[in-house]
Amino acid sequence: MSAEAGSWIRIGDRTKTKDEVDERARRAARGYAELGVGRGDVVAVCMRNDFPFIEASVGAGFVGAYVVPVNWHNTPEEARYVLENSGAKVLVIHADLYRKLSHVVPAGIAVVVAATAPALMRPYKVDAESARVPDGATDWDAWIAGLAPLQPPFETSPGSMIYTSGTTGQPKGVRRQPPTPEQALASQQMMRTLGGLDLWTRPINEVVLLIPGPAYHSSPNGWMFAFYNLGANLVIEPRFDPEGVLRTIQDNRVTHALAVPTMFVRMLALPAQTRAKYDLSSLVFATHVGAPCAPHVKRGMIDWWGPVITEHYGSTEVGAVTFCTSQEWLAHPGTVGRRLDGCQVVIMGEDGRVLEAGEAGEIVCGRDLYPEFTYHGDDGKRQRSGRGRLVATGDVGYFDADGFLHLSGRASDMIIFGGTNIYPAEIEAELMKVPGVADCAVFGIPDEEFGEQVCAFIQPTDGADLDAEAIRADLKQRLASYKLPRRIEFTASLPREDTGKIFKRKLREPFWLGVGRSI
Repeated sequence: MSAEAGSWIRIGDRTKTKDEVDERARRAARGYAELGVGRGDVVAVCMRNDFPFIEASVGAGFVGAYVVPVNWHNTPEEARYVLENSGAKVLVIHADLYRKLSHVVPAGIAVVVAATAPALMRPYKVDAESARVPDGATDWDAWIAGLAPLQPPFETSPGSMIYTSGTTGQPKGVRRQPPTPEQALASQQMMRTLGGLDLWTRPINEVVLLIPGPAYHSSPNGWMFAFYNLGANLVIEPRFDPEGVLRTIQDNRVTHALAVPTMFVRMLALPAQTRAKYDLSSLVFATHVGAPCAPHVKRGMIDWWGPVITEHYGSTEVGAVTFCTSQEWLAHPGTVGRRLDGCQVVIMGEDGRVLEAGEAGEIVCGRDLYPEFTYHGDDGKRQRSGRGRLVATGDVGYFDADGFLHLSGRASDMIIFGGTNIYPAEIEAELMKVPGVADCAVFGIPDEEFGEQVCAFIQPTDGADLDAEAIRADLKQRLASYKLPRRIEFTASLPREDTGKIFKRKLREPFWLGVGRSI
């Protein structure tokens, strides 16, 4: 589809213009209004990457409602919690997912069911019967077709209310105030910087953004709708496939891409002849978010894709606060970047003192023109996360002498070994240098003498024959002895969230059962 036709969205083998999607979103907005949904209310969307996800979300914004993207991997009880806690008035859901979750949908929520698209059936092993809208359910397409488009003026969209991952306790929705015009303009400019659009000299409808991750997650969700609203073209993968992404970049002449480090690992693992088959020369900007990227992985991507790789650091609560180019990272390996204009980032000690360069402590940050937030239904948690005007991200890190931020790990992941603090991220970075280690997770497990000891779960590369003692000997050259994993387990795969993050809680939990202490 040519740029002259206006911007478009492509998902799998289907393409729609932005005008078509907007028109359907306005019809959905009319339907929401007739269901009593208005400013400050909630529409929940439980869907894989698909057009109805976009239409339902944009439509909610037109009536001033929040969108709660529900992680479709959730168990029924987890889904029930999000629907109840958010106070959703409407749920838009794929047919096969509705069949699994219908029994936990709280009474009083209006449900609209979209047929599961053919492009989603094979990747997710959905049969034809499960993909169709159940008899008696409100069919998304039929519902849309029977509504007249809502006419402007529209309400100010408050955006998505993302539920945090909930690795400790129940997840909480990050509910932000609707932006003022000044805040909306500042956020748009921030996205232009983060998204590599400041240096883009061609029309915006020549930008082609690739979203290979799940739209229910904070970063893909935010980028997808920010670029959509700017008028860029979108290519959204129904599901991440390492070679498929390369083919998508080539065939769609993708200019911009968003990824997580796990995607880089899986693409780098492709045979050299496979990687060489694809023309990636259209890429001018590719950023990664969501988790630390191992130095050798990042170097590998820069060597392969060129100096188009960037990253930024932040959180769902405060947005992005640092940014780093390929050139800056190569000069400061391991950094997540320097503070962005309009942002504050400090390192704070346990006593509340702001620490100097080189001193590790709690990362505390905020943006000057960013709508205030609370945790939906839990203002107390919001108050506990505050450090004056700023917010603690839960990460530990330090600034180097040149003002570049480096992460040490999650404060909640910290291992206390005989009174000494150990940060797993440091050990994981060194483990990733060991030949034959494809990926790893380090965490603390109970120890009668020292309180906690270091445990490492290691996923070997295909065909690698790893030995625990040999790994410890390798690490001993670079780590203090108290940081060496006392227990090493090898596993064919590590449990992951759909974002690519390793689900450490699932690995750690069995070790702490029955010991009388929370993990």
